[in-house]
Amino acid sequence: MGSLAAWLWLLLGQGFFWRTDVRLPERRPPAAWPPVAIVVPARDEAEVLPSSLPSLLAQDYPGKAEIFLVDDGSSDGTGELARALAAERGGLPLTVASPGEPGPGWTGKLWAVRHGMTLARERTDAAYLLLTDADIAHEPDSLRELVAAAESGGLDLVSQMARLRVATVWERLIVPAFVYFFAQLYPFRRINRPGARTTAAAGGCVLLRRDAAERAGVPDSIRQAVIDDVTLSRAVRRTGGRIWLGLADRVDSVRPYPGLGMLWRMVSRSAYAQLRHNPLLLAGTVAGLAVVYLAPPVAVAAGALTGEPVALTAGAAAWAIMAGTYVPMLRYYRQPLLLAPLLPFTALLYLLMTVDSAVQHYRGRGAAWKGRTYARPEAAP
Repeated sequence: MGSLAAWLWLLLGQGFFWRTDVRLPERRPPAAWPPVAIVVPARDEAEVLPSSLPSLLAQDYPGKAEIFLVDDGSSDGTGELARALAAERGGLPLTVASPGEPGPGWTGKLWAVRHGMTLARERTDAAYLLLTDADIAHEPDSLRELVAAAESGGLDLVSQMARLRVATVWERLIVPAFVYFFAQLYPFRRINRPGARTTAAAGGCVLLRRDAAERAGVPDSIRQAVIDDVTLSRAVRRTGGRIWLGLADRVDSVRPYPGLGMLWRMVSRSAYAQLRHNPLLLAGTVAGLAVVYLAPPVAVAAGALTGEPVALTAGAAAWAIMAGTYVPMLRYYRQPLLLAPLLPFTALLYLLMTVDSAVQHYRGRGAAWKGRTYARPEAAP
């Protein structure tokens, strides 16, 4: 019964997190298109850059725009490949730079972002910064639509959750659930209310007003953040900024996660940081996942074996609501709806990933990504 009550509350009381209709708000072309600097932090991205960088070079933007790709100590020729792609494809001007190894207390990505933002301030009069990951491909009108949304709504930060790649069996099981769980934790509708306490962003695609970044002291004020996108949104909102977050229609991640191991590392590297490295929050999260996601199928099985109708009915109802709330996300990802009843299994995997994240932290390995390990807790929000 506890699980059923939890699902009834999640269905109606958690900002309708399960709906997937939060897309870019109403937008009108501004009278004058403001200049934009596109900052792309990149570390060992030669595999995905041919599929992503040309989409930025080809942006159909009516105003001035320039790309700053910051090669963060790559060993696979990322910087050279970026220059070659720009020479071959043409389009927006591209500057490739390298900041050297991160300074003390900085994560690698934010160190690269800092360097790119500094270059943008020195070389352009950009009113907006588009912070986008090296694995994100944009349709030609992406920048134009983002700026129009920000200008029309007076928004300081506009972020879209890029549609992640879903091709393999493991990607189908884990990737749509990743976005579903994120939306459950950070309901988009709540985030988008002016003055709301709930806030988040999706780091793959963030349009940030330059003066809002300066007011928030970004990125210096969040330099230790492992979960940089959520921490960025908190810094902007804390200084009075208006934020919008939603799902993308024409912004896609091209990074493949063909096996369970890569997906596991993607989740576990930051899961315990999300819990502020707090053992009590970890215990509560594990218990919550067990009650909300694992108890319904267990109750159905137990009720069927023992002939207990109350357990069977309550478990089946909770499982049905759970699966029903997952259907819109599966449709958004164009996946078979038969995956919806498997959400408890996927939740079990996420539970194990979260526990593994804590284990790695206490072993001193912390958040490991592309040859760097951040064992220390990130800066408090």
